[in-house]
Amino acid sequence: MSHHEGESGEGGEREQYGPWVWTAYRAYNELLREKVKKRFDAQEGPWLDKVADLLVDIVNARWEGGRKKEKELEQLFAKLGQLLEE
Repeated sequence: MSHHEGESGEGGEREQYGPWVWTAYRAYNELLREKVKKRFDAQEGPWLDKVADLLVDIVNARWEGGRKKEKELEQLFAKLGQLLEE
């Protein structure tokens, strides 16, 4: 008999160990996610670095607002568009 009165057999065990099983699934998914990230980094790392740099420049230009000319921001968006088309 399981820990919970009135429960018996596999059903009770499933509930009792459910959090552990869920943890195992999450660990598996995290491991898979890390492996996928490594593959993307190996294959697309330099390109992704360029995209990340441009995105940081765009955010910084927007934050600086009036100090940045609108044309500079447009040029950054144009560079981002070119990179995304590669």
